[in-house]
Amino acid sequence: MNIQWYPGHMTKTRRQIEADLKLVDIVVEVIDARIPASSRNPDIDSICAGKPRLIVLNRADQADAAQNKTWGTYFRGQGHSVLETDARSGRGVNQFSAAVQNVLRDQIARWREKGQVGRPVRAMVVGVPNVGKSTFINKVAKKKSAKASDRPGVTRGKQWVHVDQGLDLLDTPGILWPKFEDETTGMNLAFTGAVKDEIMDVETLGCHFMALLGERYPQALIEGCKLAQVPSREEGENDVAWGYRILETAAAKRGMRVSGNELDTERMARVLLDEYRGGKLGRFTLEIPQTGM
Repeated sequence: MNIQWYPGHMTKTRRQIEADLKLVDIVVEVIDARIPASSRNPDIDSICAGKPRLIVLNRADQADAAQNKTWGTYFRGQGHSVLETDARSGRGVNQFSAAVQNVLRDQIARWREKGQVGRPVRAMVVGVPNVGKSTFINKVAKKKSAKASDRPGVTRGKQWVHVDQGLDLLDTPGILWPKFEDETTGMNLAFTGAVKDEIMDVETLGCHFMALLGERYPQALIEGCKLAQVPSREEGENDVAWGYRILETAAAKRGMRVSGNELDTERMARVLLDEYRGGKLGRFTLEIPQTGM
């Protein structure tokens, strides 16, 4: 499955970020805790090199708690500060301002020595589409300032958001990169909705996701789809074929059928992805640092 998605506004966004870096003191990178590697744009490291970085592991409440800690340790080992949040519920968001102040404590001290008391910290918020960036900003600002949607690519243009006397945020549109280097990265982004469902076959995506769950998280699949058991993979069976049989089993269990009494596997695939993206299938992380980066 070759997924490529780089609309013209992504190129414009990259140029905009490069131009606006001089206006900010710190870069806040929001990533999806369920796919910490795949939801990072590798271009950000080169674009924002030299600026202090705070990585926000968002949707942490939908990811495996132990893996959140593992990823936090990994990113701190790279020299970044890390904050776990769940923007929808607001968990962890109240610690954001303090985390930013801590990262910039030496810089803030220098400002005070120069008499620049009360100078607000300016932070640029970046991230790939649909990692919850706008929802996060709205929670931090305690008002609906940034456009938020479950659909990728909603935020457009440069938006300054005033949080308080000590902090201003620069929101930016989500930016992906020109080409996914491997199928797993593209698949993970598609699973979580970071790329639009319209650009690929949802039923095929559902087959891949069913196979992933069947192999790594069978209990979540059994409980989430109310299955007696996950159909075992037959010898030589690939992910799509096995995943399709699991889709059929789940569709039959939920009574999803079309005319002619055929199982509606496409609808089951859409429901599966919607439930996963909404956190209804349980908490699990699809990547670990050793194999995910």
